Amino acid sequence: MKTSKLSIKLLWYITPLVILPLLFLGGFTLTNVTSSTQKQAKLTVSRFVETQHQKMFNYIEIYQSTTKLLSTSPVLSDFLAKDFDSPFEKTARLGALMDVFASYSDAYPDILSINLVSPAGESKAYYANNLNQAPQNYPFFEQVKNSSIRQQKFMVPTDDNTTHIYLVQQIFSVDYQLKRPKQQGFIIVQVDPSVIHSSILESPYNNTLNLLVTQQGEILFSSDPSLYAQSLNQQETLEIKEAAERSSLKSIRLTSVDNIERMVYAEQLSGGYYYLSSIPKALLYQSGKAISLITALIVILSVITLPILIFIVVRNLLLNPIELLGAASHKVGDGNLSVSLPEQSNDEVGLLFRDFNHMVKQIRDSQSELKTYKLHLEEMVVQRTEELEQTNQQLEAAIKEAEQASDLKSRFLANMSHEIRTPLTAIMGFTEQLIINPKATTNRNHLSTVLRNSKHLLELINNILDLSKIEAEKLEVENRPFKLQPLIEDVDSIIGPLAQEKQLSFYLDYQFPLPQTIYSDITRLKQILLNITTNAVKFTEYGGIKLSVKFSHQTESVEFIIEDTGIGMSDSEITRVFKPFEQADSTTTRRFGGTGLGLCISKNLAQLLGGDVEVLSVQGVGSQFTIRVKANFQNGDYRLINKLEEHTQSPDASLELAATQFDANILLAEDNTDNQELICLLLDAWGIKPDIANNGAEAVEKALVNDYQLILMDMQMPVMGGLEATKMLRHAAYDGPIIALTANVMKHDVESYLAAGCDATLAKPIDKKQLGQVLLEHLQIQAASQSKWDSLLASEKFVQINKNYMEKLPDYLKQVQNYYDNQEWESLRALAHSLKGSAGCFGFMNIHSAAEELENSLMTNQQAQWQYTQLSLCEAIKYTLAQQQQTEV
Repeated sequence: MKTSKLSIKLLWYITPLVILPLLFLGGFTLTNVTSSTQKQAKLTVSRFVETQHQKMFNYIEIYQSTTKLLSTSPVLSDFLAKDFDSPFEKTARLGALMDVFASYSDAYPDILSINLVSPAGESKAYYANNLNQAPQNYPFFEQVKNSSIRQQKFMVPTDDNTTHIYLVQQIFSVDYQLKRPKQQGFIIVQVDPSVIHSSILESPYNNTLNLLVTQQGEILFSSDPSLYAQSLNQQETLEIKEAAERSSLKSIRLTSVDNIERMVYAEQLSGGYYYLSSIPKALLYQSGKAISLITALIVILSVITLPILIFIVVRNLLLNPIELLGAASHKVGDGNLSVSLPEQSNDEVGLLFRDFNHMVKQIRDSQSELKTYKLHLEEMVVQRTEELEQTNQQLEAAIKEAEQASDLKSRFLANMSHEIRTPLTAIMGFTEQLIINPKATTNRNHLSTVLRNSKHLLELINNILDLSKIEAEKLEVENRPFKLQPLIEDVDSIIGPLAQEKQLSFYLDYQFPLPQTIYSDITRLKQILLNITTNAVKFTEYGGIKLSVKFSHQTESVEFIIEDTGIGMSDSEITRVFKPFEQADSTTTRRFGGTGLGLCISKNLAQLLGGDVEVLSVQGVGSQFTIRVKANFQNGDYRLINKLEEHTQSPDASLELAATQFDANILLAEDNTDNQELICLLLDAWGIKPDIANNGAEAVEKALVNDYQLILMDMQMPVMGGLEATKMLRHAAYDGPIIALTANVMKHDVESYLAAGCDATLAKPIDKKQLGQVLLEHLQIQAASQSKWDSLLASEKFVQINKNYMEKLPDYLKQVQNYYDNQEWESLRALAHSLKGSAGCFGFMNIHSAAEELENSLMTNQQAQWQYTQLSLCEAIKYTLAQQQQTEV
């Protein structure tokens, strides 16, 4: 077989790339096996030593506590405290003490003897299980006698290759009149060392040697009985102490024991003793050596065989296919187009073979293309015809879908046209009657009809605007705390009369307990409830409507269930009921009216409030709508009520103050002269005559020169705005209250006013109660009657101010049109803001609302709405002027 140059190159590159990692892996494995073996041994031995240490410590601790308890025995104290008057008395007291010693020995069988020794070393009372005589002396007594430690333990080796354990407790007199306690003797308790001996005999490995030695290296206990009473040399003792201090597994050759190198783990016990456990090093690493040999063998075999195997695999997978592809290419070059390579694999080589076969096929197809075209021309025409028919079918389906959409649009427009034209017809008709007969007695009823239809028309427009905001995801909700009961009672006050007009029953079902207060958007929640309850009244002809309220503890949500005995819906109608622009069917639309927007808006609003709207209905029986909204309790804290709360009618805190009783100096910063006159008129009710500043700069100048108890600051003024003026006053150390006057009362606007230094915010149009509350809070005005407000609004001065404002409306109308035509957008926005505040103050809410919409569209740069909102403001001004002219006629 001929060896290619490429195969030789591959072999040269593959061999070191395989051998070097294998050698590194083998070395790493050998090192890791040794390290792992040592770590495992340390872990096992350290746990064993700690366990045995704890076992011995607990054993000694029990009997030290017992010895201490015995030293406090009243019988012992009585025996030591008094002199004996007679031998009989001494015998009696000694007998009582021996009974105590016997009871301790019975309770603790490991106590071998108890000895009461005087300070001179004389045995006063001795008790032993084996009835032996008391020892004449103890080898450690001089150490105990000269020591200040009250409780000690000693391990004493004996000649019979055993170790005795003694626990010593000093006894002092309890005479508190002595400056220094008097030593009365010692309690020496000998305990059985069998527990310690059994701990020594336990071992974590075979051939383990466990020792308990003194500081000097003397062996007290050993798992090898032949080592009793022997001693380790000084070097071995030092190495054991070092291993105990480091808590590490240390290699030590114990020449004093068996001259074998051992891995030793030691731990120091109380009293200067050392407990150590050792394993022969050769035994510990025996399993590791086997693993190391196996690893080395595997590495050697891998170094030899892997390069060969890799070369064989590479040759079969890469080199042979390349040679096959080269031979096929030569055949194609010679004109043989019947060549075909095998396409068995799905890898890159298989893909290359498929591409090669595809290339050969393309060459064959190119040569026979003309013949194929001539032979199959008719078939191609048929195929093109079928494709054209398929395209036509798709076009027809698209046209049909467009016609369905157009039909839905036409039905909606027809329905909307009917809904809008109906109130417009009433408005226009009754308005014409008012113009023709301005003094007719039925004019009040006509005006009520005009107002009612205007509200209905406004509701239609609001629904369309709400739906557009929902679809654009620009509708926001603002969660604030409010009480649940007043909301339900408010809905009841609106729906109850509607149901009564149709002779329907409407009642509430409070399913207690209910939360007293929830956190949600009360305006939107009320809109949902009114939408669905008014629908229930509309579609119910007999029976009644029930509104149930209940609270779910698991989901912390409030559910409003509205049930009616109306016309109901079928299953197919239920699937469409929440879609926009649709009602159950066209018959329902003709019979009951409506745009089909209410339920769609309600469901979307409920979802924005963290809930949903669900419906169950049976046609001809009635419907049940369930509204679920999140309560959004703060930190999970809420209060439940089990009955309706009684409303206490709080007195209407009017804010009139006699002029003779009040002397307050107030500054009013307002650029609009109409607003200046109106606010001055309102303040005059309390005898307050404010100073006037026409812009923020004047306000700052006057406030720094004069002593004002309160400043009413308009936020948007020429030269210097109210926000900047407030900041300057606060930096200039003015600490009096500053009240913001503004038509922009969104949450972020109010927060910016408060952050600048304002104490409160009054929204335009200015509400007299809110103004009074601010004055009462900051000026401590006393309450008076409400009658003065009524006389104020009916006064000639207020009528004259209102008339002056009406006379300026034509000029405002021209300014709006000129600014829009000249594209002076900032001037138009400032004028809209001014009209929003002033018109609301004088009660022209249509101008106030239109100006607010124009200002918002300009501020948010919604250019598509500029023309509409500008025309709406112009029409609102024209309508107000027309109404005024009719009133004068």
